Amino acid sequence: MLTRIFSLLPVALLWLLHFLPLSLLVPLGQACGALLYRLGGRRRKIAEINIALCFPELSADERTTRVKAHFSWLGRSILERSVLWWGSRKRIEEMVQVTGEEKIHAALAEGKPVILLAPHFLGLDAGGVAITMRFDIVSIYSEQSNPVFNQVLLRGRSRFGNQLLLSRQDGVRATVKAMKAGRPFYYLPDLNPRRRDAVFVPFFGIQTATITGLPRLAKAAGAVVLPCLTRMLPGSNGYEVTIGDAWTDFPGPDAVADAARMNAWIESAIRTMPEQYYWVHRRFKTRPEGEKRYY
Repeated sequence: MLTRIFSLLPVALLWLLHFLPLSLLVPLGQACGALLYRLGGRRRKIAEINIALCFPELSADERTTRVKAHFSWLGRSILERSVLWWGSRKRIEEMVQVTGEEKIHAALAEGKPVILLAPHFLGLDAGGVAITMRFDIVSIYSEQSNPVFNQVLLRGRSRFGNQLLLSRQDGVRATVKAMKAGRPFYYLPDLNPRRRDAVFVPFFGIQTATITGLPRLAKAAGAVVLPCLTRMLPGSNGYEVTIGDAWTDFPGPDAVADAARMNAWIESAIRTMPEQYYWVHRRFKTRPEGEKRYY
């Protein structure tokens, strides 16, 4: 009982925050991020290692500045989820702008299954909610260990439309079936996988464990891949979701080459907003045999 009560307290606080205007949520989120930077030693260390690995050209002071900026955006993203999970449709429509949704409509009108390639930027949830306000999608989620947070997360990501959220245990077959039935797949591919599921391809010049799920799913469903990036905007300007053109000649004959192409694209996207990638994740945890561990 006590565990449930203590789990409900941060959820209740987050719910209360959704009544605040974005002009107040932004500085509160930035302050929250500064606090997380000071208190979150383990996550701060992970971010420091990741940024040092990916941007070796930066000086120590420049890397510190980038890590601090990342935590500022991270704090914002946490508090602004309150609006995404409990705010009105009208408010979210004003807060999150979407460009390129006609590309999804066009592909579906031609009878083509759609994969929205959405890397782990901090605005990811805003992009997901904005897409679900326009389409009934399929997506895969990681079940949270805390049942209260798990319920809040599922509700927040499925509150609009008729969404299909599959656990990782539901498998590829259910995902392909949903895509063939006309549901765009909001796909998040860039977390560290288990060694048995991974190939090693470059990411910021580092051989990085990467799943080949994108080409395999695209081939199995006959789907087109549309890149989908969510950018947090400065000040109280909200978010911008951009859906790009369909990738040509994808998937190719080599799934490893396809995975390398995906990583190269994600890397190029990160370089346009380097503070907003999810640097507190141990992206380089799984290493090739015999290589030293980074964390």
